[in-house]
Amino acid sequence: MRLVIPSLCCSLVLLGCSVATPSQPEFHPLLAHIEHRLDLASSVARHKWDHQLPVEAPERERQVITRVRQHADSYDINADRAAAFFNDQIEANKLIQYALLDRWTLRGQRPPTEALDLIDQLRPRLDKLQATLLFELGRFDRHPPADCARKLADALISHTNDPLRHLAMVRATGQLCPKR
Repeated sequence: MRLVIPSLCCSLVLLGCSVATPSQPEFHPLLAHIEHRLDLASSVARHKWDHQLPVEAPERERQVITRVRQHADSYDINADRAAAFFNDQIEANKLIQYALLDRWTLRGQRPPTEALDLIDQLRPRLDKLQATLLFELGRFDRHPPADCARKLADALISHTNDPLRHLAMVRATGQLCPKR
């Protein structure tokens, strides 16, 4: 019995020393801003729930993509690259909105948190993030990591343990790494 307790303690200590997913610092700034944009998806969903608006907003999406294309060159990014990246951001945001609206429909109500106004509060935040994301995408593109896809997968898995958020992050970064 005396050997069982020390052996058990050593086993538990060794479990705590297991190899962690390596950090991928080259992704941190960009992923942090993508996450910030995704954080706003729940507020957008609350507004849409309260005002009975659809998730799809094709005119707004066109405006965002047009603006991104216009500003891409200022960040030394190809306009098609910037548009594809932002299309992924929009789709990831909608993924969260659809999931939340479905969850709230099943419950018959949304969480009792205050809704922010889409036009006056949320869109200005999204627009400000647009410039930050373009800056970070340009910085990332100037020095993409070797073995980008694998390193991105490592970075994403260590970013969150929430399945919906992970899926949204995967969607938001779907075209981040160059294809070979």
